[in-house]
Amino acid sequence: MTARVKTETVKTETGGAVTDSPRRWEPAELAPFIQHTRIDVGVTRDEIIAHARECLRYGFNAAMVPGSWVPVVAAELAGTGVEVASALDFPTVGVTSSAGKAAEAAELVRLGATQLDIGVQIGWLKSGMFDEFREDIAGVVRAAGVPVKVMLELPLLSDAEREAAVELSMDAGAAYLKNASAGSVEIANPASIRYLVERARDGVRVKASGGIKSYPQAVGLLEAGAVLLGTSAGIAIVTDSGDERTVSY
Repeated sequence: MTARVKTETVKTETGGAVTDSPRRWEPAELAPFIQHTRIDVGVTRDEIIAHARECLRYGFNAAMVPGSWVPVVAAELAGTGVEVASALDFPTVGVTSSAGKAAEAAELVRLGATQLDIGVQIGWLKSGMFDEFREDIAGVVRAAGVPVKVMLELPLLSDAEREAAVELSMDAGAAYLKNASAGSVEIANPASIRYLVERARDGVRVKASGGIKSYPQAVGLLEAGAVLLGTSAGIAIVTDSGDERTVSY
């Protein structure tokens, strides 16, 4: 979607500060950037169908759902153009075997997933097992055949480990770099997004994730270079109703 510069100003998060900047998007215009997320424990069939229908109603980029609900959501969204996304080796990242992760990726795609977000082997990276770290991601990329986003958990890494994680992920064929898996690891911020954007190779994009719950915060992340936003507060963002009481993982 092409941004349209408005004459009004909006309070935008920039490097932790909130400043006035030209209004580039109306709240509803952010919907095509949002991967609407519902991954809480115990979500029911009726709730996950309602979630899929919210994606259609508001025009979100994707429905991000647990793997167990992918077939239901894929059937609900068939032919609509809304992506069906799911995550694996998550929420605790780096605990699934490489073979298991690749097998799950292939199965989720067979069931209807069109994008996958995956945890990476942080422990292997910290152990200097760079080939194994890269191959763990590459195995998923090969098995899935759909865009794969890597959740890099930047706050858990040293400067050198961050650089290695970014390069190895791109070597493995990752289509998107993500700052973190959830707000419990990092609240998405422009500094982390700019870090990834500055290092992304041609064709590799950046998704912001973690505690995104307001329109100003979302605008700040997009202006930093993110092209996707993962959030469970998508409706609050596109209606500009999010505040400090809004919950988003």
